[in-house]
Amino acid sequence: MRDILYIIIPCYNEQEVLPITAPKFKKKIDQLIQQNLISDKSKILFIDDGSKDKTWEIILELSKQDAVYCGIKQSRNRGHQNAVLAGLMEAKDLADITISIDCDGQDDINAMNDMVQEYHKGCDIVYGVRSSRKTDTFFKRFTAESFYKFLNIMGAEVVYNHADYRLVSTRVLKEFANFKEVNLFLRGMFPLVGFKSTSVYYERHERIAGESHYPLKKMLALAFDGITSLSIKPLRMITGLGIFASGISFIGIIWAIINQIFGHVVVGWASLVCAICFMGGIQLICLGVLGEYIGKIYMEVKHRPRYIISQIVRGNQDATENTKHDI
Repeated sequence: MRDILYIIIPCYNEQEVLPITAPKFKKKIDQLIQQNLISDKSKILFIDDGSKDKTWEIILELSKQDAVYCGIKQSRNRGHQNAVLAGLMEAKDLADITISIDCDGQDDINAMNDMVQEYHKGCDIVYGVRSSRKTDTFFKRFTAESFYKFLNIMGAEVVYNHADYRLVSTRVLKEFANFKEVNLFLRGMFPLVGFKSTSVYYERHERIAGESHYPLKKMLALAFDGITSLSIKPLRMITGLGIFASGISFIGIIWAIINQIFGHVVVGWASLVCAICFMGGIQLICLGVLGEYIGKIYMEVKHRPRYIISQIVRGNQDATENTKHDI
């Protein structure tokens, strides 16, 4: 019996690009079915992450046109990571394998063939990895590559040049459902689950339409979330910085005592003020990092739902109201 595939596609204000990419995803599903790689019960699942445009209306129209399309609507915008999680958790009891991919058409959908074939060879996770960044500007290429390198240096285990384009088996998703944290960084969490994995390489295209929802500001925020969610290395760095500063201060005290003994008293408030400002800055930075960790602990202990689904639509059916999903 062939495996049921669900393609998980998070959407946020994608009214311009969705009518273009949706038929491409359906065509790919049909191709995989014809090649006997997946079941004819496979679906395309859109997750509307609280869009303010007509994204949900387009999803409803698509579901009426073809039973392969289905969708879920979140009650409000919860962010890309929560939208992907909502789709994966919704599909884990319906599918044998899932492939998460962005709606913008930049990721090469033809890589899905290789992903499914790697799954049939025994891999439970197949990461879609960019083979190059030729289409990026120098600034974007530099910041993106620095992003992955910095994450690895800080102790967050991530696959280099991999975002959220991946195949995951149901076996992995059922184990992943036991990860209850609110602060999500999926590309760093899936390697923690384990199981056999591999990578498939592809060329990334230009965005077909619309605007990118991941500017530099969001990328930096995502990197910081990934580091603080997956690693305590910043706390250890603070400890090391404290030891270093204490050592410098001790040397300074010895130097001042020696000068006092030999009568070489250095007069001047500038050096004193600089030292105080330097130490004060270090302390504020350390307090900020500690505060970030405490804030994450605060969010975790509340056990709030990570997403709430307000509506569900299945192929050739009307949208139905849904209740809270606390995964």
